[in-house]
Amino acid sequence: MGTTRKKSARAKVASTDRKERLTIQKLRTEAGTFAAAQSAHVEPSLFGVTDGKAVGTYLEQKFRASLSEKYEFAPGNSAKGIDFPDLEVDLKVTSVRQPQSSCPFDSARQKVFGLGYSLLVFVYHKTDDAAAKAATLDIQHAIFVEKEITGDFQTTRGILEILARDGNAEDLAAFISDRNLPLDEIGRDHLVKEILRTAPRQGYLTISNALQWRLQYARVIEQAGAVEGLIRVR
Repeated sequence: MGTTRKKSARAKVASTDRKERLTIQKLRTEAGTFAAAQSAHVEPSLFGVTDGKAVGTYLEQKFRASLSEKYEFAPGNSAKGIDFPDLEVDLKVTSVRQPQSSCPFDSARQKVFGLGYSLLVFVYHKTDDAAAKAATLDIQHAIFVEKEITGDFQTTRGILEILARDGNAEDLAAFISDRNLPLDEIGRDHLVKEILRTAPRQGYLTISNALQWRLQYARVIEQAGAVEGLIRVR
């Protein structure tokens, strides 16, 4: 009888300690809550810090820590290069003064069909209080960008305009060559065939060619909440 009671008590503790599984909806909700709380937080350790990477790392680690208190989720995957691989979401933190960041280059088709994962973007404004010797990070924008619309704005717009005018493979190949997408002739032909099979969605990032993609978020900030797939969580 005593053994049965002990097992029952352990089972209750285990069920109480069990964390919820993190979902995309919960991630978005928690991002909005975190952004509001962080914006009111004063942080002495960041006073005088001008390194954007250091600030970004601070916010990323703090957000993940807050999530881990309530939810179960897979750790960041260095192979995929994203923070929430089971949700196919990457977290980006950037200053409002120059809202951009980098991400791993996979293939040129990412400019057309998107990165292959969604983005959760925190855009902050940092102020230092000299009297208090502390910093405040006001997260002015927290935006979720669904993976289907993470392509390059100008590239996808041009392709969709060509398709709307009954453009053919030659028209698309010429446009892709003019856009200087980083791929050879064979890769370009494969991409053209894929576009003709399945038209891309309009993308809303500005993606610059580099060894790593350079993502710029000005348009995302401007149109969040007004475009399907651009969800403003703060």
